[in-house]
Amino acid sequence: MSLFMAEIIGTMILIILGGGVVGGVVLNKTKAQDSGWIVITMGWGLAVAIAVYAVGGISGAHINPAVTLGLASIGEFPWDKVPMYITAQMIGAFIGAIIVYFHYLPHWKETEDPNLKLAVFSTDPAIRHTFSNLLSEVIGTFVLLLGLLAIGANEFTEGLNPLIVGFLIVAIGMSLGGTTGYAINPARDLGPRIAHFILPIPGKKPSDWGYSWIPVVGPILGGVFGALFYQKFFTGVDTLAFWIVGVLVLGVLVIAYVTSEKEVPEKGKKKVSKLGLSNQ
Repeated sequence: MSLFMAEIIGTMILIILGGGVVGGVVLNKTKAQDSGWIVITMGWGLAVAIAVYAVGGISGAHINPAVTLGLASIGEFPWDKVPMYITAQMIGAFIGAIIVYFHYLPHWKETEDPNLKLAVFSTDPAIRHTFSNLLSEVIGTFVLLLGLLAIGANEFTEGLNPLIVGFLIVAIGMSLGGTTGYAINPARDLGPRIAHFILPIPGKKPSDWGYSWIPVVGPILGGVFGALFYQKFFTGVDTLAFWIVGVLVLGVLVIAYVTSEKEVPEKGKKKVSKLGLSNQ
């Protein structure tokens, strides 16, 4: 199997199982309806673990542009393969979302709330606040890359690493995911959001493109800085990139903060799609 196909299949598995658990929890008349946040975070953690088991030995199972860019930024992955990996991840996420749509085909009509339908495909914030939402995604993906590199530096019984990575996803979801649904993966959010936009889902709402940049930009910034942070403080390699990216992250967050101060608070909007979560 080629590296390109491995990343497609790995990311597809991720979204089938990750988006699938959200669908089971939030859509009407499923046997898992209302089973809660813990089920979703566990589902996403296991989704990552299975995806890594499936293609980790072939492509390394990045299944996430933030991981690919983070590893490339510290010299652990060649830059010339970055576009190919990210393209494959986007394709895989889109295909996975299509499969989830067909899996729950009769449940879309049974679910009246369009926010819950969108939550199966992409994330949204519990409280809409640009600075806080962006910061949440930066922190979550920072911890993801820091955790992945730390896990990789330890020796485990053969075959155990993917499961530990899955536990990392569960930990991030339980501890940090309640604010935005922890996308921590641009492909995981953008690919399915495009699928939501295209698919003939009964009673769906617009795909919330105004928010869509946050689960893309936040994970990229957090992932790259997390990898550079690990390189500097855990391996003792100090690079100019660490300081450049650090200043960039700070600058983007300052701009987001200034923008947030000018936002008009939303009133009377029912917040129901707290479970529109993520993965890796």
